[in-house]
Amino acid sequence: MKYELICIDIDGTLLNSEKELLPEVRRAIRRASEAGMEVVLGSARMPAGVESVEKELEIGCMKICDAGAYILAGNKCISSRHFPADDMLEIYEEYAEKNRLNMWVFQDRDWYITGMDPYIAREIEIIGYNPKVIDVRMISQEWKICNSGPSKLLIAAEPELILQIQDDIRAKLSMGIWPQIDIARSADRFLEIFPRGVNKGSALRKICEIQGISLQKTAAFGDHEMDIPLIAAAGLGIAMGNAVDSLKKIADYVTLSNDEAGVAYALEQILEHKL
Repeated sequence: MKYELICIDIDGTLLNSEKELLPEVRRAIRRASEAGMEVVLGSARMPAGVESVEKELEIGCMKICDAGAYILAGNKCISSRHFPADDMLEIYEEYAEKNRLNMWVFQDRDWYITGMDPYIAREIEIIGYNPKVIDVRMISQEWKICNSGPSKLLIAAEPELILQIQDDIRAKLSMGIWPQIDIARSADRFLEIFPRGVNKGSALRKICEIQGISLQKTAAFGDHEMDIPLIAAAGLGIAMGNAVDSLKKIADYVTLSNDEAGVAYALEQILEHKL
């Protein structure tokens, strides 16, 4: 199979554990691009965090941001989805406020926070973007007036608490509460909340439709729960060696870990028509 598009998750996949782009990974992606493959970066990161990686690759990429809620072709937004501000406020009060956690709020290109903590400080260091501190109740009222809402929310905490919050939200979703949202973990400490029907898989389908590329001619790379729809949608789904078991189970191929340049290893196999 000659693949026409590759879609690559960023954290835990494209970048190593130190958030570095290994030279051999950069070379392999550039080689794939020069061979005519469309390169798509598919991430839960906000646009600024994805664009910084695109700049480091030194090639133009289509960009799936905010877990699929915001998609960019170059600098042009080709898709933007939101969910109700009322849902955002209820989630904040029930899970962030009660557990004394900060909540990250994303809307298109903007990042807001309810307070500062080490998780947020680390993210600022990684992506080089300073979020604005907000009062969720005030911004919820503002967004309701203009019939808008967030692209995505994120709650960061220790893995045990994240699992508890995830289980509780899933129970509410099964009862029909918050029918316009969905959730997934992008890392053990990160729970993401985003519009129902939006995920990296649906974003890949939209890009393929726009570009006139068959899904069967796409290859995708991922490592965590949030990447499962992407791996399932692609013609060739590739799990990193460091991926969670649930993703490995549905992948067509498991490559080396992100610390072993697993993306480069699998791309070489693709370019040599061994995959």
